Amino acid sequence: MLSVIIPAYNEEAMLRKAAETIGDMLTYEGIGYELIFVNDGSRDNTQNILEQITAENPRIHYVQLSRNFGKEAAISAGLAMAKGDCAAVMDCDLQHPPKALLEMYRLWEEGFEVIEGVKRTRGKESMAYKVGAKSFYRIMSRSTGIDMTRASDFKLLDRKAIDAVLSLPEYHMFFRALSHWIGFKTASVSFDVQEREAGRSKWSVRKLTKYAVNNIMAFSSVPLQIVTWIGVIAFIVSLVMGVQTLIRYFMGNAAEGFTTVILLLLFLGSIIMIGLGIIGMYIAKIYDEVKRRPRYIITKMK
Repeated sequence: MLSVIIPAYNEEAMLRKAAETIGDMLTYEGIGYELIFVNDGSRDNTQNILEQITAENPRIHYVQLSRNFGKEAAISAGLAMAKGDCAAVMDCDLQHPPKALLEMYRLWEEGFEVIEGVKRTRGKESMAYKVGAKSFYRIMSRSTGIDMTRASDFKLLDRKAIDAVLSLPEYHMFFRALSHWIGFKTASVSFDVQEREAGRSKWSVRKLTKYAVNNIMAFSSVPLQIVTWIGVIAFIVSLVMGVQTLIRYFMGNAAEGFTTVILLLLFLGSIIMIGLGIIGMYIAKIYDEVKRRPRYIITKMK
């Protein structure tokens, strides 16, 4: 059986469409399935609609989280509830084309255990969004050693891979990278991002920036290494300026005033504050991890 996990946040306009489109396709193909919608603290009519469609179709289930925990937590909740021999994760807005899900399932039948959905084209996006996304994935690729330039959350995992992901204890889970990190026999399916039929994207620039920073720090220690290299560069610059000042002093051409000193202090002060800020964010992540709070809290499920 195939479990399809569909995180939903304020998606009242797309719930029925997604359930009907995916369900009809899998039924036509003769594939046993269950659809698991994860209501990630929606503030619209999402929960009421989910209760209606689950009552109409026994193959459809839902998990209601107590508040908005974020997409990564919603994916974890869906994976934990999945009963299938394999499970796929896809968006409720159908920007992940259902036909690509069939290709993934056929590859799973051939023996592949992790099938990655790889974006061929990204669809219509603003220039700022494209630049931001490209920069984020370039940084992630270099810091993790995993090519994530066209990565997505659209994936299909074998039961062994699902259990491996769920066994990972970290509070901040970056599913997009962890599904690659666990290994197993992997294949990929290319797809074109579809246009949203109803509703609007829930990702603002602020949310995307926070998502990028959290996941980079959750999966990589490169920012800490950058702080070290910035410190080395600052030391070299300071050393050069110090030697230059001493040479001028002994030659009787010492610079008057405190301009050089002030600029040097401002430069070093900025480097120190940036370094402390990055270290502080990592300490905050450590604090979240050692508290051992659950990734999500379920209030209702069916």
